Amino acid sequence: MKKVIFTLLSLFTLVWLLPVQAAEDARIFNTVKIKLAEGRQVIGGTVSTPDPDIYCAMANSGYDFIWIEMQHSHLGYTDVARMIWACRGATAMPFIRVPNATEGDIQKATDIGAVGIIVPMVDTAEKMENAVRFAKYPPQGRRSQGGGQYSALWGRDYRQIANDNVMIIAMIETPEGVAVADEIAAVEGVDIVFIASSDLGSFSGRRQGDPVYEALVDRIREETTNAGKYVGAPSAWMTSREGYHFFQGPGTASLIRTGVRVSLEEADPCRFLPSGATPVAGEDACP
Repeated sequence: MKKVIFTLLSLFTLVWLLPVQAAEDARIFNTVKIKLAEGRQVIGGTVSTPDPDIYCAMANSGYDFIWIEMQHSHLGYTDVARMIWACRGATAMPFIRVPNATEGDIQKATDIGAVGIIVPMVDTAEKMENAVRFAKYPPQGRRSQGGGQYSALWGRDYRQIANDNVMIIAMIETPEGVAVADEIAAVEGVDIVFIASSDLGSFSGRRQGDPVYEALVDRIREETTNAGKYVGAPSAWMTSREGYHFFQGPGTASLIRTGVRVSLEEADPCRFLPSGATPVAGEDACP
């Protein structure tokens, strides 16, 4: 009897450790993760429209990843699944900013093929612990196996390599989040901490250049770097600030506007206005 119990326990242990052992030499297909590990900067264009043609144009334009905007858009998971599938094989990796760090949102995002989960409004380490738990298969997390297009996109060995490829990004947007930036960055499984520059200004009541604002930014960057994680920011900071590796680029509307401006030249209403100004009150600011 003891021999049978010992054999069953041994088999259980072997099955439980299989994903861990396979992960030791896991195939890394997420090129964003590879580039960051090489010390390179990565930038992603932002898409908030469900048109697959627009997504494909962005995904094959030279960006490292596409920031698929599901927090501030009408996009649904069916829309995004079709977009990613229509452009399977694109050079840019699909990253999704989910509406929130819920099990349902993260499960659906990973099932449709996202290899980056961007979590907004992070004010606690617990929120990121949950995000990691929902995005990772056992034993690291509690992501369940189900239907999805992930295997068709990334290979039949997806279950064994997913935990090593899916990246988790925490967005700090408030002074409350800044106060616990060290705890957020220290969460195992968090790869990147992103400084949401506009919302940080909105919630703090301060603007870039203000000593209080800059102190908030410095704290996030320093705590993230100390934790050995990558720091993210808007693409405008790519050449003006040091210590950043992951950047959110412009959205499709801004890129179209820029292209039209170049083609029309003198007809451009933003031509003589500084960046961030607006030609008509209520319109999007000039890029």
